[in-house]
Parts: sequence; structure tokens; C-alpha cells
Amino acid sequence: MNSRILEPGQIQTLAQRSIPRIRLPDRATLFAQRAARFDALAAASSIGAYLHLQAAVARAQHAALADFPGALPTPAQRSAAQAHRMPPMPAAAWPRAPQWRDALTAIGRAVAGLADCPDPVARLGERVAALPADEAEAQADRLLGVRDGAVDTAAAPLLMAALQVHWVAAASRLVADEVRPLDVPGLCPLCGTPPVASIVRAQAPYRGYRYLHCALCACEWHQVRVQCSQCGASGKDVAYRSLVPDEDSGESAGALDQAVRAETCEQCHSYRKIVYQEKDPDVDPVADDLASLALDLLLAEHGYARASGHPMLWQAETDGAR
Repeated sequence: MNSRILEPGQIQTLAQRSIPRIRLPDRATLFAQRAARFDALAAASSIGAYLHLQAAVARAQHAALADFPGALPTPAQRSAAQAHRMPPMPAAAWPRAPQWRDALTAIGRAVAGLADCPDPVARLGERVAALPADEAEAQADRLLGVRDGAVDTAAAPLLMAALQVHWVAAASRLVADEVRPLDVPGLCPLCGTPPVASIVRAQAPYRGYRYLHCALCACEWHQVRVQCSQCGASGKDVAYRSLVPDEDSGESAGALDQAVRAETCEQCHSYRKIVYQEKDPDVDPVADDLASLALDLLLAEHGYARASGHPMLWQAETDGAR
């Protein structure tokens, strides 16, 4: 049987024809599965209480999403976005339906009503649930980069949770084949937000392919493996690091360590986490990234910086960027 070696350009063309380029969120399962993953990870984590809190937030997101309308861009807006290779629902410009504030109220109340919830967290939930509309909108603008100003870092994770409901509601109603890639491959083709992490999926038709996972709308878009999702470097400049126990300790790597790695780049000295469904079918880019903070600390000690932040973890402005 004759065979031939494909040139890089031919490989890319073939991949564009055969690989599912876009994977849209399933509104019926996204947040419910994320909540279950947070709870499962909490059982063996030193930050278990915080992960259980995030599970409660995800359950509130799931409930809020059930009745969320999710307005879509018009055909004219989609055509214009495709013509200019721009996101059709840009985070900084897409009109927000007022119902996102209802989701925010529900999420705040869910946090405030948690059993055995620490008083400061309960008070935060109550404050967020009662946030005036103009203040909520102003904070949302700041989180999404629309306007300058101080971010309420304590409330930011709950605000982002409500904004995720808004964007997932719309993203889940689109057709994957109608979504076009951007000129900047490291940004979400639907809303223009950077990815929180990437995932190598194990189920057909996505088996073996790596997808970047949007921190806002949960859209996933294909990117080849062993390539930096921040600067595009590849080959020997890209490495994979994990929390592997000391060889002399006699311990074996835990399931989380096997399923979660950091893809580091020697060109831009940044990293993003990558999770593997073949190692653990229940991995979630948002949940597993947050649960593996020890890996972030290790990478910081070695001089690497996160390529983008986590939507549920914000730092005060005096401490630097997200």
C-alpha cells in the first residue's frame, strides 16, 4: 500500500475539514455536572470548603439557566461578525438582558442560605442578592473590560457566575457549524473571552482532540496539541508539568494529578491548565483548574505566569492582575 507524507499546510487543511472545530455548551448538563465535579474534588482537597461553595454556586447557575431566555444575534449581526472575523456576541459590547441580574440575585441567595456557611460568606451572598441594578451593571462592565474602575473582588465570582448564565444561555442555542474562528485563535470565537483552560476530550466525535474552554460562555474551540494557546509557540518550547510526588516518597500520583497538567511555554513564560478525559471522564476545565491551585503555586515558583485568570478567583488591584 502506497503512502505519502503530508506537508504542514496539507495537514492543517485536512484537519479543518475533518475535526469538529466548535463544541457548544449543553445548558441541560453544563452546570449540573460542574457542581458534581466540585463536590467530588472537595472530598480530597485542602480547600474542600471553598470547592463545596463553588458547587453550590454551580447548582444555582443550573437552576437560573433553566428559565433564562438567551437572546441570539440577528442574521445581519452574525453575517457582519463573520465578514470581519469578529465574535458575534462580544463580552464587552453584547447587550445584557436584565434577567442576568435575576440570576445574580438567585445565586446570592443560594450562597447566603447554605447550611454551616461562614458568616462573612453568608453576608456576601446577602449583599450580592440585594445589589442595586446600577451597581451590578457597573461591576459587570468592569469585569468584562467595558469600563475602568475598581472591581469588587469579593463579589466578582458571584457576578461572573451570573454573567456565565447569560452567555451560556445564548451560546447553547447556536449551531456549531455556523460559528467561525477568529483571526486571534486564543480568544473565544463567540464572545472574545480568553480560555480558562483546555480539555482533551475522550468521546466521539471529539475523541483525542484538544479544545480551549471559554471562561464566560463555555464555548470550546479546537486547537492543535503541543502548541502554546497564548503565543502559538510549539515543539520543544512547550512542556507539560504536574504535581508528581517525590520519587523517593513511595507515593503514587493522585487521580487529579494524572488528569490535570499545566502546558508551559518557554517563549512567553506563561501556562494554562489542560485536563484529560481519558484519565478521568468527569474532569471539568473550570472545576479542575480551581481545585489544582497547588500547581499554580509550583509554577509561580518556577517563573511562569497564568496566561489568563480564573472566573471564580479574583485578586485585589493592589495585588496585580487577575
